[in-house]
Amino acid sequence: MTKKKLGILGCGYLGGIVAEAYQAGLLDGYELVGVTSRTAAPAQALAERTGCTFCADLPALLDLHPDIVVETAGGPAVRASALAILEGGADLAVISIGAFSDPAFLEQVRETAARCGRKVYLASGAVGGFDVLSTITLMARAQGQEPAVRFHTHKGPKSLQGTPVYRPEMEEQELDAFNGTATEAIALLPTRVNVAVAASLASAGPEHTSMRITSVPGFVGDDHCITIEGAGAKAVVDIYSDKSAIAGWSLVALLRNLASPIELH
Repeated sequence: MTKKKLGILGCGYLGGIVAEAYQAGLLDGYELVGVTSRTAAPAQALAERTGCTFCADLPALLDLHPDIVVETAGGPAVRASALAILEGGADLAVISIGAFSDPAFLEQVRETAARCGRKVYLASGAVGGFDVLSTITLMARAQGQEPAVRFHTHKGPKSLQGTPVYRPEMEEQELDAFNGTATEAIALLPTRVNVAVAASLASAGPEHTSMRITSVPGFVGDDHCITIEGAGAKAVVDIYSDKSAIAGWSLVALLRNLASPIELH
């Protein structure tokens, strides 16, 4: 079987997980051809560790003709590079899904992918259940309804420090930090609620997904609970993780699924 050429955009913690999985033989359907990052040093270190090519920028990575590029570089990098990657002949696997909370950008990416015959894959990150979310959404819309989608996240106050929603009293008592839509949440917390945007794109859309963030003193990690109801069906997806590694491993799982002769959906 011919291996797909793989590139990595973003060489921090999550990109390192993908590279380590490749080194461990967990991505045997792929050949890691190159890596690039906003700063050169981590990309050079990762390239040296994996034996692939260090690329000074995205054009250099695309010159290696990857079949798919994995993004672990953040929302601004998605906005800056998604169209170039698709037009350069590669598929794109995205972890920073918050970039797609902008409907105009999402439509631009969709049109470019269709025109270029490429695919954009949204990794599940720290959540899951996209299959049942999209299924219930389809059932509801077939009956002329919109599903009710609620996303409730529990976080420790330390993870909210430095954001507009943080208040010192969160250190002492459980408080709601945010109530609104997924679109409003990503505007306030662009690096903290990618998971909500991911779930909303699998269902009712960011504008129609209610988002609640509760700060809990001493809480470690994140707990995400998604509830969807419509057309006589209801599903609850609740996932806890103590660190962000689950997001990197969701990309590994996605890549393995894409390379498998039997795909799970």
